[in-house]
Amino acid sequence: MRKSLLAGVVLSVAAAVVVLLSAMFDLELESVALLGVSLGAVVALVPDGRPSLRLAGFATGIVAAWVGYLVRAALLPDSTGGKTVGVVLVLVICTVVVLASVGRIPLWSTLVGVGALVGAFETAYVAAPSQVATTSVTAVTSIVLAAAVGFLAVALVAGDGGGTSTSSRRRRTEDTNDEELEIMKESAR
Repeated sequence: MRKSLLAGVVLSVAAAVVVLLSAMFDLELESVALLGVSLGAVVALVPDGRPSLRLAGFATGIVAAWVGYLVRAALLPDSTGGKTVGVVLVLVICTVVVLASVGRIPLWSTLVGVGALVGAFETAYVAAPSQVATTSVTAVTSIVLAAAVGFLAVALVAGDGGGTSTSSRRRRTEDTNDEELEIMKESAR
């Protein structure tokens, strides 16, 4: 409980700093500060695998969404069919990366990355699809900066999400099963 409180307080301060520094230096991060900081914190907090692999998944999701936008703007019609192909392409890229990593990169972290870029960029894309080459760079850098702040802030105070990794849980379950088996053997004697 204390870890959650501390993580929440530190995350709140970090988000405030992002907004204040953005305004001070005209970084234009205000519109994505809450989204980026929150999703970066999620990647830090979920105790599923190594943090570096969760970050790799997050980055993969951002890149996949970015590729989706570039393909939509350059090759696909602005229709339901074109949007459908773009969406499927993004999800296929995420799935292929997860499969290629033999599941070490969690699918959920790639989807969080997709959501981060879509949340930060969809409105700008719809307003000017022909400007995707320039406006997407701004969106990507903004969301990555805000997410990095959220990830680092929470990772420093919460460690690996305050929980255990999948492999640690698996080992603990195996140990518990071994102990139960020993108890059953002794009571049978």
